[in-house]
This record gives sequence, structure tokens and C-alpha cells, in this order.
Amino acid sequence: MTDFTGKVAVITGAGSGIGRALALDLARRGAKLALSDVDTEGLAETARQAEALGAEVRTDRLNVAEREAVLEYADTVAQHFGKVNLVFNNAGIAFTGDIEISEFKDIERVMDVDYWGVVNGTKAFLPHLIASGDGHVINTSSLFGLLSIPGQAAYNSAKFAVRGFTEALRMEMQIAKHPVKVTCVHPGGIKTAIARNGTVASGDAAALAQFFDRYLAHTSPEAAARRILKGVEGNRPRVLIGLDARFLDVFVRLVGSSYERIFAVVTGRVMPKAGR
Repeated sequence: MTDFTGKVAVITGAGSGIGRALALDLARRGAKLALSDVDTEGLAETARQAEALGAEVRTDRLNVAEREAVLEYADTVAQHFGKVNLVFNNAGIAFTGDIEISEFKDIERVMDVDYWGVVNGTKAFLPHLIASGDGHVINTSSLFGLLSIPGQAAYNSAKFAVRGFTEALRMEMQIAKHPVKVTCVHPGGIKTAIARNGTVASGDAAALAQFFDRYLAHTSPEAAARRILKGVEGNRPRVLIGLDARFLDVFVRLVGSSYERIFAVVTGRVMPKAGR
């Protein structure tokens, strides 16, 4: 897809961060937008900015973990706009905690939003994307869908699952010869509020968020959105965002499972005492 003019783009998690940046970039390119989030205030601000750029915008409060609501939402959006061309399954949450002390409910909550939210959005919109004749699914995994680190088992599990789900979907669309392209996005450290809004099993959540913002978040949401849309234009199966994601992807490929020992030492020394 090289021209977004008149295309209908669905973006979950559009109230801030990469979701908002995608909405505004697509608005500038002439797309019609179906935006959703659980943060209605942030969502309203995204809509205001997108409409100021001339975009046609529909907004809905949506919890992507609620499957029936997502299924109903997909049909409503398709009926409202007459078609759906792009679905950005972008909504996500963060949680930090060693497995030993993490509650089942905390792990389930991350999986419900970060993995099942992607599955729900993909399954709900897939018939409409096929019917459009020019569809594209863009699922947000993470750098942590390429490698694991201590304290991120829940997030790693969800993001690895998104990666596997998306790669399988791409092959299935090719085999079935459906007019739907599929892209998996792996952001590194992005300057968003996900760490500040995240929860921890124990320890100082504020210190962990401050550490992330100061030392790990290097890429702006706007730069991330541009790279994602460039990947969509080029029909890339995988988009790595940030030098950290690109470097660590190569590093893990080179050293194999040895990265686990290296990361255990490094994270044990530099990370704040949170989630342990």
C-alpha cells in the first residue's frame, strides 16, 4: 500500500504514544480514522488534532481484551465507513515482576491486553480486510518479542506470542491468496507513557519508569510511526524500530542462547530493584 488517501485505518491504543502518532501521520496522508482507547480524554485529544488536519475521525472507547465488544466494534466501523483497509493492533500495557512473586492475575492481565487484544482485533477485522481487496494487518510486538529479560516474563510471553501469531497469519494469507498484507512491529525503547503507566509486582514503580525514560527510551513516537508506515508502504513482514531493536536483534542471532547469561548479569547490575 503506497497511498493512504481515502483508506480506512483502525488504530487501537490511539489515545497516546505510537497510536496517536500513527493517527496524526495518517491524517496528514488523507486516511479516514477509526480510533479507540480506554483513555477517553487522550482519545478525544488525538481526535481533535487529527480533525484539525482534515481527517474524518470516529472515536470509541474500547477495551481490546473484551472480545464481544471488539467483534461488535469491527462490524460497526465497517458499516460506518463502508470498508476497512488497515488495522493497527497497537494497544498495550506493561508489568514488571519476577515469576516467583507475580500473581496469576497480573500475568493474565498482560496476556489479555497485549496478546488476546491483538488476536481479537485481527479476528474481528479480518473478514472486512479481505472484503476490502486491499487490506493490511499491523500487529505491535516489541523488542521483547525478540529476546527476554528478567522481570519481564509476562510481557515477553505476550509479545513473543504476538510475533508467532502474526508470522503464522502472514503465511496463511499468502497460501489462501487473500488480498491482506501482514506486518509485525518490534519497537525498542520509545518515549511513551507505557512504563509510567505500568505496574510492578513489588518495589519502586516510579524508579523503574524513571530508569526507562532516562536510559532506554530513545525513539520518539513520531519517528516510530513514520517507520511503521514506511514498512506498510513497502509491505515489510517485520519492522524494527530504534537502533536498540536493530542491534539487539542481530546480537541475539549471533550469540544464540548465550544472550540469556549476559543479560542476567547486566540487568542484575543496572536495573532498579523493582519487581523482585
